[in-house]
Amino acid sequence: MSLIVAGRFTTFDEAERAAGRLFEAGFVHEDVTLFFVNPRGQHARLPAGGDEFADPQASRASVGAGKGGVIGAAAGAAVGVALLGAFSSAPFLVLIVAAGVGAYVGSLLGAMTHTRGGGKVPDEMLARESRDSGVLVAVHVSPDNQQTAARVLREAGSLEIERAHGRWQQGRWADFDPTKDVEVIDEPRPSVPAGEPRTNR
Repeated sequence: MSLIVAGRFTTFDEAERAAGRLFEAGFVHEDVTLFFVNPRGQHARLPAGGDEFADPQASRASVGAGKGGVIGAAAGAAVGVALLGAFSSAPFLVLIVAAGVGAYVGSLLGAMTHTRGGGKVPDEMLARESRDSGVLVAVHVSPDNQQTAARVLREAGSLEIERAHGRWQQGRWADFDPTKDVEVIDEPRPSVPAGEPRTNR
């Protein structure tokens, strides 16, 4: 496993300037890469898209469809009975068709009322991800130069600096996983001259 230090930037221009500073500091092109990280819950990790096999907001749709189907069938049957009573010449088939149509409409409405969120990513999914969206500048480092890479990224305006272990192959972070927890490298505290009070932020 390789040691990797990465900084997150808002735009590609900022990230490219940071990469330029890394080259000036002695890092080689094969050890620096940059790429965009999608917003939380939007990483398209499955072949059909999305990050999970099932939409957690639609998990109760089948319950709603079942309830709605029963209620709709009963309502449709009641309409069929009323039609049979009003029109004595109406065939018994009307009762069956009315019950079937009511069951279909009821199951559709029941499923829709039990599906929540309107396509939004649920909060519980977002809570599982600690990485924010942005352009990541990743640097393949050694224990000796990791602090240099972190300092250069910090001075270039990185919003967050992380340390990770991963596979670095052909000049890129090959096994990057946007859903993994971020190990943030703490900002160094500025030194305070003797005699001055130290403030906490």
